[in-house]
Amino acid sequence: MNVHDSEQICALLEGEEYEMTKDAQTADLIIINTCSIREKAAQKAYSQLGRYRALKQKNDSLIIGVGGCLAQELGHTFYKKFPHVDFIFGTHNINKLPEILKKIELYGERVTETDFRESVKSIGIFALPDNGSLSAFVTIMQGCNNFCSYCVVPYLRGREESRPLQDIIDEIHFLVDHGVKEVTLLGQNVNSYGHTISEDTNFPSLLRKIGKINGIERIRFTTSHPKDLSEDLIRCYGEIAQLCEHIHLPVQSGADRILKKMNRKYTAKDYLNKVDRLRAQCPAISITSDVIVGFPGETQEDFKSTLALMDYVMFDNLFSFKYSERKGTKALKCDSKVPEPVKLERLKLLQAKQEEHTFRRNKVLKGRIEEILVEGISKNCQNDLTGRTRSNKIANFKGTTELIGKMVPVVIKEPYLHSLRAELITEGEVQAC
Repeated sequence: MNVHDSEQICALLEGEEYEMTKDAQTADLIIINTCSIREKAAQKAYSQLGRYRALKQKNDSLIIGVGGCLAQELGHTFYKKFPHVDFIFGTHNINKLPEILKKIELYGERVTETDFRESVKSIGIFALPDNGSLSAFVTIMQGCNNFCSYCVVPYLRGREESRPLQDIIDEIHFLVDHGVKEVTLLGQNVNSYGHTISEDTNFPSLLRKIGKINGIERIRFTTSHPKDLSEDLIRCYGEIAQLCEHIHLPVQSGADRILKKMNRKYTAKDYLNKVDRLRAQCPAISITSDVIVGFPGETQEDFKSTLALMDYVMFDNLFSFKYSERKGTKALKCDSKVPEPVKLERLKLLQAKQEEHTFRRNKVLKGRIEEILVEGISKNCQNDLTGRTRSNKIANFKGTTELIGKMVPVVIKEPYLHSLRAELITEGEVQAC
């Protein structure tokens, strides 16, 4: 989501006659778009700001700004630690960037914009992906109403606001006109899309309308909250040809006691029932998830329950993290903190198990014909092309650059832990298969 926020920032500033540069040494304006959902992300932002201090000392006309969730959280207090920062803008104020920059240019004073707005205008900024990519992000909603006890999103992104359906459709038509073939719909909880608009507008109805747009060949979305995964949405996997066979469905824990403390509003059994229904509708679906280990009060038995859930689901991939305290969240007040060495040990065990599951799921694809959207040259080998399967797995194969941007069939020759080795097949070979 932050990646798309950054794309929107760039699109907005291009309208103000700014041009992108990859060299910070030549920049007139540097903006750091931050995340604070985990401590590691915040520390990276602090380190980057520290490095830019030297650039400011060399060029006092350089303008440095900080946006995103960390800016929303800290506001003007940022200036105490980083006096070389010129402006701060929060999650509801991306659209005010031109106005902020004019104030700095005219008056040379710091500007701080972190107020929440009744309507987040920036979610409607049309932005093309970098480097002519055929895959683009489209924000369909902002904020969250769930208030999971460990999460800062409702406090830093605000409450849910769904974009008008027609605005989303118009943006996707704009992207198609610029060559985009695949869209990923973004929101803190896309499953609740439409709740702030009307009873007749919901996420499945949006997916069906996007599926009718000529030129869109793939639809993806993230992130889904399990409690709002409806039967209607599950049916979409059997009805909408463009909807890719992948869902990111964060479970966070396999222990009901911990899920309750997290305020997730479902049980492990609820989650597994929805997994079963997804696979009954779409047997080839790839399911990925998030897990937090070491949440306050998590016992060894609770952790074993998470491992057991993993064994049942066999996730294709898993994003796993040690619990880190976030200011303002209810979990901060929880007692029975799990010691750091215990959290680290549990994380290592969980990640080792997930590596086994990921490799096992990838091995199932050996010999299968898969459709690849060719994204470009592989980062690991200049002689290879790379792209993703509909189930969101990276595949590398030999081919000419004329194939970039096209949908091509490949046969999976060798599965690895983080990617697939594939071989391009001709149209005649596809028919033979």
